[in-house]
Amino acid sequence: MAAKKRPKCKSENTTLGFFLRRARISVGNPRVPVLAKSRPAFQRALYGWYREHARPLPWRTSPSLYKTVLSEFMLQQTQVATVLPYFERWLVALPDFGALAAAPAETVMNLWAGLGYYSRARNLHRLAQALAGRNSPPTTPDEWRELPGIGPYTAAAISSIAHAHPVACVDGNVVRVLARLTNERREFRDNSEAATHFRPLAESLIAGSDPGEHNQAMMELGALICVRARPRCEKCPVASFCAARKAGDPAAPPMLKPKRYEARQVDRAWCVDRGRLLLHRADHGSKRLGGLGELPLLSTVSADASGEPLLQRRRSVTRFRIVESIYSVPPGPGVKRLVRQNPELQWVRTADLNSTPLSGPHRKWIAELLATSGD
Repeated sequence: MAAKKRPKCKSENTTLGFFLRRARISVGNPRVPVLAKSRPAFQRALYGWYREHARPLPWRTSPSLYKTVLSEFMLQQTQVATVLPYFERWLVALPDFGALAAAPAETVMNLWAGLGYYSRARNLHRLAQALAGRNSPPTTPDEWRELPGIGPYTAAAISSIAHAHPVACVDGNVVRVLARLTNERREFRDNSEAATHFRPLAESLIAGSDPGEHNQAMMELGALICVRARPRCEKCPVASFCAARKAGDPAAPPMLKPKRYEARQVDRAWCVDRGRLLLHRADHGSKRLGGLGELPLLSTVSADASGEPLLQRRRSVTRFRIVESIYSVPPGPGVKRLVRQNPELQWVRTADLNSTPLSGPHRKWIAELLATSGD
């Protein structure tokens, strides 16, 4: 991408010693001050690579505050390739904060359906409504953190990219880059602990730069070159600064404790009556799946699993490894009575399912079953 001339940031005047004093264990790593003192050369190498090789993502090629905020919400725990079609479709339907603030909750959830972690969509909707009541948007990380759904990382990303605020973003990609540059061999409890550990070094490296470009360059380096399993060291623009590469084991850091996963079995009901499918639709105020439809639990319709499941799928949600089995349930009097008593159980015409807000996995499973059942 073409280089852009930016005014120098006030972070240029921040001394290296201040940032290093903020570091805890990092100060004990002799590689840290070496890397920080090489900041100008490091930045030249990094930015030269980024301007030539950065992906032409829509929130970069024609940036705006709205696109920056939307992309940061969508990219939380989600890959870029997954986000792109959702991002483009969202902009067509809701092109700015005003349109998003005025949109019904059902429209917002329908556009988000399939991206998962649905509280992000509700928080984004609330954020737009909060901004609608302000004369001007926030500009600093502290101001952004007062709004719904904005944590430390998201506040840093938005304020640095949209407002050139001199604050470093430390996500999983940046943790990996910094851990390898310094050959940090400490084992971290999780990525959050590692991010806290590396933040002072990240802030020392951002000094004297365009903060938005610096943060995006670091994240892009981790996403494209300094990848998890097989880092592409031969293509890395900052390989000469990398202590892990010089030690002969560039893929080892960062060292994170293995995650512990919990197995779960979930049984669901497939109940069709006269061209209508029974769904469980949580209230819009529900924390996890507000407004979205899913196949009901067998226990919700007072049915027991019998015979072979029509469909069985595995998926992961946070720390859980889930096996979901879908069983055929006849639409008998007992089911119909439960539907009348429970407002979250709803019959939906199969012809209307495409326009019905559904969670992503259930939309796929329902399409599979409809294709094979002929209902």
